[in-house]
Formats: sequence, structure tokens, C-alpha cells
Amino acid sequence: MTIAQTVPAGSGTAGGSAADAVTHEVITGKLLATVDEMAIVLARASMSPVVYEVLDFACGICDAAGDLVAQTNGITIFTGTFSHQVRFLRARFGADMAPGDTFLTNDPFEGGTHACDFAIVRPIFAEGAIVGYGIAVAHLLDVGGAVAGSLPPDATSVFQEGLRLSGVRLTRGDRLIDDIVRIITENVRLPQLAMGDVNAELAAVRIAERRLGETIEKYGAAAVQRTFGRLIATSEARARAVIAALPDGDYSATDVIDGDGATEAPIPVCVTVRIRGSEIEADFTGSSPARAAPINCSRGALTSAVKTVMKALVAPQEPSNEGWFRPLTVTAPPGTVFTAEKPSPTGWYYEGAAMASELVWKALAPLAPQRFPAGTYMSLCATYIAGSGPDGLFVHIEPQNGGWGATRHRDGASGMIAITDGDTYNYSVELLEAKFPLMVTRYDFNVEDGTGAGEHRGGFGLVRDYEIETDDAVLYGSFGRTATRPWGAEGGEAGSLNGMEVRRGGSARRLTRPARFQLQRGDQVSIVTGGGGGWGAPQGRDPELVARDVRDGLVSVALARDTYGVVVDPATGRLDAAATAELRSAR
Repeated sequence: MTIAQTVPAGSGTAGGSAADAVTHEVITGKLLATVDEMAIVLARASMSPVVYEVLDFACGICDAAGDLVAQTNGITIFTGTFSHQVRFLRARFGADMAPGDTFLTNDPFEGGTHACDFAIVRPIFAEGAIVGYGIAVAHLLDVGGAVAGSLPPDATSVFQEGLRLSGVRLTRGDRLIDDIVRIITENVRLPQLAMGDVNAELAAVRIAERRLGETIEKYGAAAVQRTFGRLIATSEARARAVIAALPDGDYSATDVIDGDGATEAPIPVCVTVRIRGSEIEADFTGSSPARAAPINCSRGALTSAVKTVMKALVAPQEPSNEGWFRPLTVTAPPGTVFTAEKPSPTGWYYEGAAMASELVWKALAPLAPQRFPAGTYMSLCATYIAGSGPDGLFVHIEPQNGGWGATRHRDGASGMIAITDGDTYNYSVELLEAKFPLMVTRYDFNVEDGTGAGEHRGGFGLVRDYEIETDDAVLYGSFGRTATRPWGAEGGEAGSLNGMEVRRGGSARRLTRPARFQLQRGDQVSIVTGGGGGWGAPQGRDPELVARDVRDGLVSVALARDTYGVVVDPATGRLDAAATAELRSAR
């Protein structure tokens, strides 16, 4: 069997399709139910809290050509990586794919993200030919490298970031290949957890094979392939209609990344979004070169970051497939902070990818203010605490939620996850304290730093404080937006900054991208995320909304008066309408 024998993607979609509308809808529903079932199985079978609690994974089905046709919700950034990874494996193994095979890749330079994200792909056969692929990608807690957790913020090379398996066969005839298993288990710090999560991914892609096989048995391979093609073609047409309704032109945005860990100097980045008819291009030419630091992302992650924003523009509520992205071109020269090449480190790729999404978001916001809010806290603000606990080595990784920007019509969302992470969560306090030698002493809105004031204000970030309950632990992490505030729109004010702080005794130390900060029992680690940017001039905000924020403890009486021109009775929190009218008229 050769790749030439695979059933061609989209066959039967041009004119005279035999699949009627009802059958198409039934098969579409089965595809979506299948990827959701894959996700449930993966989460239930996994052994790492970062998978089953944070939901740092995604599952999907691709057609025979590698185009995505169905994906479960999960890590947003994986939306655009699936097709690249499947095509990489198809090109590598070609005729050597057989039933019962699964393949593994975690190479950031072959369509992936970073070494911790293991992509497992299973070809699905019918009548001797490949009809599609099941794919699951999950974040493994540790894959070796310089630090526990495998993401050293001071890495200068990808070779410090752990084990890379750049396209290997993981099973043959549904049996794990012992040599590959030994390579994994001998090179990671937590082998039992690693193989537990790998087996969970294997279970997920087997679900894809089983359910797709059942659908093919009932409706036939040709009908299923027609549905694949119709899904992609319909989504492409809808995406093109949305883009064509926008005015042609060039829309640019600039920003800076706040240091890379080795230096705090700002790193300039830029994008020009070009709309021509039903085509859209995101051109990152002019952005800074790749750094000897792990905030870089590779071209695959860049493309996925832009696809995320593209999806928000054309159909944010619809299931993902490759059709939505057919009108999109992503342009960038090689070797930039967004298109790093081996051996550049990419461990904290989501910092670079988040900025890429933010740039395109910022460029498009004036065109679609109902879809795109003002600037967000943006950075995933991922925090690692690792060390020795009662049960031996522990690695705690946690993304942090923050404030999103306001839109033309409403306030920004508070305590939401960053755009790169989609439908994921931080830990529940109860699970965190049960699993790790940590105690959460505060979990609250970040009202001290506030948010972007405006007619519609930005959402609030959060404060999450941990007390260390072990004598052996280190802290590391990588926070963006520590010096450059989230942007406001149409006169709205900028939001507030991210950061972390370690308090010991009476002293405190502010950190941004710390590497191996040694902790002591009793230390307080405070994670602070920023508020989003405001939209519209603050003086235009409804005074009753300002008074409500005062009563809710989100805005002080002084801020209400000085920024919004609203007078609130400090004793009752009630609006003084007459004094407010007088104050605003005087301004």
C-alpha cells in the first residue's frame, strides 16, 4: 500500500454529490461526537493533573490528505498544528503505514509546538486504503532536559529542553514498540506518568478508528469522504464570505515582547494584515530575529496562532476544520522570533505565539469590534514549582487566568484563560493542595492594580498566592506583559501588568521570567495577572455601572471620582447623581 492508494480528500464534492443533506448531517454529528469521546477517554485515562485537570490536550480527525475535519475543544493553539503533524508523518512513513500502527512526534520544527507536547497519530483504514487519521496531542509533565518539567526559562538551545522524537513508530500491530518505550522511560523524570499519558492518547486515537470504522460500515467510505470534503468546502465558502465583506486594505500593528529571560530589553514585533477580496494574509516581516531564549515559536505554532484569530473572525462558535483557514496565508521570513529554526529553544513557545495572536487581533480589532476586544493580559503566565514532596519528586505546572479587554458593547471578561489555551483551566484549590506540598492562601481579583478604564472597562486579572510546604522546591516561569500594558481602544485606557513575587519574612522579590529560584518552607509565591484594556473614554461610562463596581469592591471611591467623574457615597456605595452631573459638566 502506498500513499497514492489513499482515498483522495474531498472526493465526490464537486457537483452531483450522492450524499444527501440528512446523511451529511448525521455523519457530521458522528464525527463531532467521536472527537468529544476521544477527549473524555483521554482525560479519564491520563495520570497527570495537567492533562485531566487543566485539559492541556486536544483530539481530532483528519482526512486522508491530512486536512483537519473535526476537533474537540481544548488547547486553542493545537487548532492549526494537527494538519502539519499528520502530513509530516505521512511524508516520512508513506507506504510503511499499516493497520495497527500509531506514530509519535513532538518536534517543534515539524509542525509542532514544544517537546512536551506529544502528538500521537493513527492511520485509519477501510478497504485497504487510508481514509483518515486520528490524532491526540497532550502535554507531558516532563520529557527530560535541564529542569524538572523540561522548560528551563534560561535555555539557549532546544537540546536543553528534553527528549525529541521527530516522527517515530510507536506501535505496530497494536503492540507498543519496546525500544521506543525504553527511550521514553529512560529519559524522563516521571516515567510512570509519562507512559500513563501516552497510553491515554493511544486509547483516544483507537476510539477515532473504532467510531470512524462504524460510520464507514454503516454509510460507506465514499459517503464519509464526501462529508469530509463537504465540511471543508462549506467552511471555506463561509470564511471567504466573511472576509470579502471586509474592506480591502493593509492593517498593521506593532508591539513589543517584554524581554526574553536573558535580557529585559523590549523585543519589537509587527504584523501587516492584507485583505484582498476573499483572501487574507498575515505578514510578520520586520519582526525581531529569534532569540537564544525559549520564548521563540516555530513556524507551525505561528501558523496555528494566526488560525486561532482567523477562526474568531469568521466563525468563533463553529467546530474547527481546515476549510475555515483556506483563505489564509501566513508570511514570515525564517529565523525570526516567530519562525525559529533548530537549534533555537522553543520551550515557552506560547509566549511568542500569544504575541503573534495579539498582533493580528490588534490589527483586525477596528474592523470587527464586535468580535475583537481591546488588549488582554495575553501571556499564559505559566508557573512551575518543582521539588521533593511526601511522595517524591513533584512538578506543578499551572497556567494562570487574567483579564481580557473590553469591546465596543460590553466590559471585558475577568479571570479568563489566555487565547493560546482555549478551553483549559487552572487547578481547583482542593486538588492542588491534595497533590502538591502547596497551600493556596489567596485567590482573588487583582483590584490593587486595577484594569483598563473606559466606557466599557477591561476585565480584572487575578491574584493567586501559594505557601510552600516543603524544604526542597524551585520556582520558574515566564511572564509576558510585565512592562507593556494591554492596549486600550477608542480612548479606553491601558490595562495592568502581569508579574510574580516571592515573599520571605519581611522582604519581597519581583520576578518576570525566573529560572531555578530556590524556595524555602513558608515562602509565599504570589502570581499576579493583569487587567485588560478599556474601550471608549472613561467619562462615557454609565455612572450606575461605576457605582456598582464600587459596591462590589472592584473600584475605589477615589478612582470612580478621578477617572470616571462619578461621585459615590463612601458609606452606602450609592451614586450621587447630582454631584456626578456637576463634576462631569465641570470637566
